[in-house]
Amino acid sequence: MSSYNAPFEIHVHGDVVLRADVTFEQLQDALKPLWKYAGARSLADGAASAYEDEPGIEFDTKEHVLHVCWTVNGDEDFRQNLDEMCMSLNELAEQGAAIEVSFYDADFDDEEEPDNAEARDDFVMLFVGPTPAAIMQVQRDLLVEDVVNMMERHFDGAELGGVVAEIDKLFSDRFEALVNSLEIGKPPRGSGGGGPAGGHGGGRRPRHLH
Repeated sequence: MSSYNAPFEIHVHGDVVLRADVTFEQLQDALKPLWKYAGARSLADGAASAYEDEPGIEFDTKEHVLHVCWTVNGDEDFRQNLDEMCMSLNELAEQGAAIEVSFYDADFDDEEEPDNAEARDDFVMLFVGPTPAAIMQVQRDLLVEDVVNMMERHFDGAELGGVVAEIDKLFSDRFEALVNSLEIGKPPRGSGGGGPAGGHGGGRRPRHLH
């Protein structure tokens, strides 16, 4: 994908704990949809972000963790590359993890656009993990965190046990229904278990997610 006239700045952000036996070569192959999209010939060549102040794609061999804080210029077709990457990372992951992907409208200018204009920003929360149960655990934990943080503005944390129990029941029911589904790791566009919804309207999300 050429960076010239690309309609979006796409930021990929997340940490994935990998199995102890995962090699750099395996990780390079799993992340090929990312670095190849950026026009690189290898992971080492494509690990740098479009922004110098972002660490890019890093493999902590001591802790066996993949750190991603990486931006590339691109288009909607990048979503297919994300699906391919997630399927590959599922096979390397030690536990479930969330990956945040933000699409920023490269042509939108907050200061110059009319008041009623909206950026084409979008936000997607993806999940990877070795099993459907591991993926759902991450989705559940993120949702509980979001709900509890919101409700603690009005209720004491000790009063929210019933709410958490209901969330657990919802995920238990979903797991039973979807345990064999190939779509379990691919939430609908612009949404995700526990993650913020799409980025249209209501002000733009900051480019940096950390």
